[in-house]
Amino acid sequence: MKVGTDGTVLGAWVDLAGARRILDIGTGTGLIALMLAQRSQGVNSAARSHLNSTPSATVTIDAVELDAAAYLQAQENVRRSPWADRIQVHHDSIQDYASRCSKTYELVVSNPPFFENVSKAQGEARTLARHTDSLSSTNLLQIATQLLHETGRLAAIYPCEAAQRFQEQAEAAGFWCSRKLAVKPTLTGATKRIAMELSKSKIPDRQDDVQQCLQEEIAIEVAPHQYTPEFIALIRDFYLKY
Repeated sequence: MKVGTDGTVLGAWVDLAGARRILDIGTGTGLIALMLAQRSQGVNSAARSHLNSTPSATVTIDAVELDAAAYLQAQENVRRSPWADRIQVHHDSIQDYASRCSKTYELVVSNPPFFENVSKAQGEARTLARHTDSLSSTNLLQIATQLLHETGRLAAIYPCEAAQRFQEQAEAAGFWCSRKLAVKPTLTGATKRIAMELSKSKIPDRQDDVQQCLQEEIAIEVAPHQYTPEFIALIRDFYLKY
């Protein structure tokens, strides 16, 4: 589970506008943290100019990972990257990290575990990555409430049913959904994942509740291993073949 489609989509899609301090919860091997570091240094192709990449000098990223093996690999990946001076990897549970953290973030991002009340994956590392025991949606919202700046945003990706439950929980906790991306495996397939951005405060010029959440959709493949132009445009800066 070193590099997955969920993390790749979230890392490429999330809006970085105004984010100077970013927290990546459950960074795994550092995928999303590294993608955001790359984007925030101004790498911004014409096809993705709407994603508002930001200047590099002021953007710092804290990446928190509980699993020891993943943490060590994230450390190595960051050390070997061009952005080692802007990413700090922490070996900790996010709950313990949050209890000691004295700063706030403009963006909190997470590709969280999402399986509840189902058979556990074999192996502790895979269980931590896929099941909610170590990070429930309630935990994630509590931590975001604590660590986000008052104008900050929380971005996460979930399967459809879990995404709906998460959005309802978030709205009850005082967040509102500003952007959503429906991710379909194929052009004719059903939506399998939903990425969303949740804000602690409303955007001043969006007073109409019906139009507050910007709805987007992307399909990954036209046919097996044949990717849609929209998906290629989203991820091209991160794959050597594109």
